[in-house]
Order: sequence, then structure tokens, then C-alpha cells
Amino acid sequence: MIDTQRLAECLCSIGLDNWPDVLTPLIKERLSSTGHGDFDKWHDVVRSLPDAKGDSSKIRELLFKLSPWRKGPFEVSGVKVDAEWRSDLKWARLKDALGPLAGRTVLDVGCGNGYYALQMRKAGARAVIGIDPSLLYVMQFLAVNGFECDPCVFVLPARLHELPLPARKFDTTFSMGVLYHQRAPIDHLRQLRQTLRPEGQLVLETIYLPGDDAFAATPEDRYARMGNVWLLPTIPELTTWMTRCGYAEIEVIDQSMTTVAEQRSTEWMTFDSLREALDPNDSTRTIEGWPAPHRVVMTATAP
Repeated sequence: MIDTQRLAECLCSIGLDNWPDVLTPLIKERLSSTGHGDFDKWHDVVRSLPDAKGDSSKIRELLFKLSPWRKGPFEVSGVKVDAEWRSDLKWARLKDALGPLAGRTVLDVGCGNGYYALQMRKAGARAVIGIDPSLLYVMQFLAVNGFECDPCVFVLPARLHELPLPARKFDTTFSMGVLYHQRAPIDHLRQLRQTLRPEGQLVLETIYLPGDDAFAATPEDRYARMGNVWLLPTIPELTTWMTRCGYAEIEVIDQSMTTVAEQRSTEWMTFDSLREALDPNDSTRTIEGWPAPHRVVMTATAP
């Protein structure tokens, strides 16, 4: 599973000498049958994959057992995993607008199954630490990285507030698709800042409401059929939040409206997706009447 010795060496090389003492027991607790009822089933899949090398039909069968795949696509030993999200499209929009990742240490908060973390490594990052509370996503990453064999990228079953903060050691911290799930988004922004070295770069991606005025609104019940969406700001309001949290050099590097070409059901994720969350008579509105998902990527530096 997760090589905690190699993880400890990586963290110490970043200057996070106290992190292994906190994270090692957390990993042990969560990567177990007590951490999730399906752990043993998923563990069997990850453990069986190395023996299936060279047998694409067997690899495909095993990877299917880790469905649903939300982020991708991946190609694993010739098997194409067509995830719900075409995450490659988002990465293509933002990668050239970021500060160079070559040689940098990166924290990826809410990293899912590590799709972006692996792209960050390919862009030259020295080490990438991803965290996500979903054990299935951690197992998907372990399955993929069993073939990638990248020794300097990790996906850990943890949340941001569980890390020993402040720890101002990372050159770049990503938070993509996380902010609108936070009951206290400003606390989240402050915690992200506590991970960055002085002049380190934050990369923040979130849903925003269209509008030139600074305001935010909370759905009464659901947004695009999601019950865990809290405060949705306009870009001017989000900029104010970031300024109040002490960030500087705040820039918008991408704005896009999510389409059903980028987020959709596939054989690897057969549940309802974006199409079912939009008004069937007006694709610019959600089924609840809110503006359809507009996403912004912003960068900023920590003081």
C-alpha cells in the first residue's frame, strides 16, 4: 500500500519532520477494514493488479471493480479509463498559466484519485503530496501508480485540517473543486495559506456566480443536485476573501462554463452526471434554477 518509510523521507526532505508522526498512524487506521467497509475488496484489486500485467482484459476487469472513476482519463497498461471528468481539458487550460512547477514541492488538497498530482509530477514537480478523505480515490491512485511507479507522488487519506499546521514549506498548493464544499470557506483559504512558504503560489479552482458585484449566496437545499454546496461567491467577492486572508498578486487565469462534454456519465461512472443536473429546457441553469456551473481558476502568492 502506501510506503510510509518513503513518505517520511519525502516529507523530511521538504522540511516537514513532524508530519510522519501524525500521518503514519492516520494512514494505518484508514487503510483498513475499520476505515471503510469496502477496503478489503479494494485492497484485493490493488494487490492483484501486478500479477495481471500484460493481460489487458484482466486489468480492465480489476480496474472496473474500483468504479466509479470520477477523474481521468487514465491509460493503465493499455487500458483506457474514461472517467466522468475529462480532467485533461481542465489541465490543458491552466498548466501554461501557472508558475513553473519544475523542482517545486506541491500540496494538492482534495486531490481525488491523483490525476492532477501525476500531471504535476510530469510537469517537473520535485514531490507532490495529495490529500483526499475518500478512501476509494486513494485506492484508485494506488492502482494507477502501481503501473506508473512514481516514487515522489503520494495520495493520502486525510483532510486539510488534520495536517500539522502551520507548515509553510510548500512552493505550490492546489485546491481545485474544494472551496464550495466548505462550510467555512475563509477558514479553508487561511489554512491553505499556512501550507505555503513566503512567495509560494496558491492555485484555487472553484464554482462562482456570474456578476460584477461582490456577493455570495448559499443554496437553500441543493445546487446542481449536490447537497454539499455551501457559499457560492462572485469573482469580486472571492477576490475580497483572498485579499482579507492576506494573499497578494491575485489573478484570474481561467474562466469556463462546465459542459456535458467535460463532465458526463461513462461506462466507468454510470451514475447521473452534469446533464441530469441541468434544466432540460435551459442548459444555462441548474435543475434548481441557479446559474449552471461556472468555474474560475485563480492564482495568488502568500506573504
